[in-house]
Amino acid sequence: MRTPMVAGNWKMNKNAKEAKALVEELLPGLKAAVKVERVFCPTFTCLPTVYEIIKDTNIGLGAQNMHWEASGAFTGEISASMVKEFCDYVIIGHSERRQYFGETDETVNKKTKAAQAAQLLPIVCIGETLEENEAGKTKEVVTRQLRGGLAGVEITDPAKLVVAYEPVWAIGTGRAATAQNAQDVCALIRTELKSLYGEKTSEGIRILYGGSVTGANAAELFSMPDIDGGLVGGASMKPDFIAIANAANDRV
Repeated sequence: MRTPMVAGNWKMNKNAKEAKALVEELLPGLKAAVKVERVFCPTFTCLPTVYEIIKDTNIGLGAQNMHWEASGAFTGEISASMVKEFCDYVIIGHSERRQYFGETDETVNKKTKAAQAAQLLPIVCIGETLEENEAGKTKEVVTRQLRGGLAGVEITDPAKLVVAYEPVWAIGTGRAATAQNAQDVCALIRTELKSLYGEKTSEGIRILYGGSVTGANAAELFSMPDIDGGLVGGASMKPDFIAIANAANDRV
């Protein structure tokens, strides 16, 4: 059985002092969801602070981005080895990176390979915009992003790759996809993974849903057979994140 995961993407929020207060608030409640991989993904500047608080717990730490090169003249960037100093996870190809910072399927692919080489677990994000959704292009877009992002990526342990389906129109809008709609796309992703890696491997790769996940809708979303947890935005910075983790825990 695939181990559920809930990862909290804090985006560009919280300084180190605020991050410390938030983690200390959430940690007692999150510790109980032992059947779930729980991951905090704060800003780069907060990673050392959060690391020190959770290093002796069963809670994971992830970065929100990284560069594919090991070092060099890339002002403002962070390499995989720098991320690995504190983290075991990294978010790659989030729609906001694609929208605002020129992320492409090619750069997602490079970063995924670099993350694997550094023994980081990549959480690879894919998802369509509202316009693409309304034009009936969800399958086309999701398939292209998945195949482009994973081109040439080898999988020896399916637990070491996570795909996050995040419909762009649902991120931060309060407008989540229905559980059945999310399941339909995640099932499509599973089918594509099967064509890439075979049935056994594809059944071991976790697929998360992201996009206005809350404590109120998490249980229904996580009850779907191809949804293995959530990549959570705003709700991950509230006590609601505990309810989301508990919903994933109850799924097992």
